[in-house]
Amino acid sequence: MQTLLGFDFGTQRIGIAIGQSITRTATALCTIKSRHGKPDWDRISELIKHWKPDALVVGLPLHDDGSDSDISKAARKFTQQLHGRYRLPVYTMDERLSTHAAKQHLEQSASKQGADAIAAMVILQDWLGT
Repeated sequence: MQTLLGFDFGTQRIGIAIGQSITRTATALCTIKSRHGKPDWDRISELIKHWKPDALVVGLPLHDDGSDSDISKAARKFTQQLHGRYRLPVYTMDERLSTHAAKQHLEQSASKQGADAIAAMVILQDWLGT
């Protein structure tokens, strides 16, 4: 069984979800704020220490045609930083539809998690399903 943390990267907020490979399910964990456009590495370190993931999955926001945007370049940098800091495998997942799916999920449930954490859950759930 593998435990994974999923990230919905943003320059102001980062949604985080936890998932595992046996049931191929993910659960929204939390949303952390970025400080001056930089991730809250202390909080991310706490989550990694607590959950001890085997790998990390980062949503990659692409244009509709599949090309990179400014935010996807920042997400790729975040992916590299995660790998460099924690020496864990880091995978990317196309997240073009995750925000829409997260908003639908929020409308249909009584979830107290924010859209960013739900988006991370959708990204990780999609990755687990591949």
